[in-house]
Formats: sequence, C-alpha cells, structure tokens
Amino acid sequence: MAQVSVPSEIDVRKYIDTSKFGDRPHIRDRRIPVATIAHWTQSQGWDIKELAYQFSLSETQILAALLYYEEHKDVIESQEAQYQAELDADYERYNRAKED
Repeated sequence: MAQVSVPSEIDVRKYIDTSKFGDRPHIRDRRIPVATIAHWTQSQGWDIKELAYQFSLSETQILAALLYYEEHKDVIESQEAQYQAELDADYERYNRAKED
C-alpha cells in the first residue's frame, strides 16, 4: 500500500478562497464550498482519501478545507444557515409564481 504524504503545515490561503461565491469559503478555483466537504465528512464518514476522490481534489485541498472549517466553524455554519434560508425563500417564491 502506498504511503500518503501529509504536509506538516498547510497554508490554507493557498487552497481556500473567500472573495467570490457570495463570500462562502470554497476551494480556490473550484467553487466547492468548505461547508460541503465538512458536511460530507460528517454525514458519510468519508476519510480524506475518499473525499479527494469524490470531489476530484487533492488530499491537501481536503485537509485545508477541513482545517479552515474547524477554525471558522461558527461563521461558516451561520453563512450556511443564511444561504439555506435564501434558497428556501426562493423556492417558496417559485412555487407561488408557478401556482398563479
């Protein structure tokens, strides 16, 4: 079995961007939200290797996302709740318009 090289330090700024995509932190140049990776880790129990495979990312990108999530968990969860509320409101508006 091949050994996986795990970096001793990760500069998350190299892998995580917060300036686009509605200020939701995401993988740089990929638009995959950090929250999505964290939630799949929690809900599916996927390890870093599986996450990297499923999202077509490097293991270092996954590690950076998980580290960023742990360091900014409260802010990210608040952003995700607000984003979900906006999606729910859009869904309701769409359904009302469809019924008219």
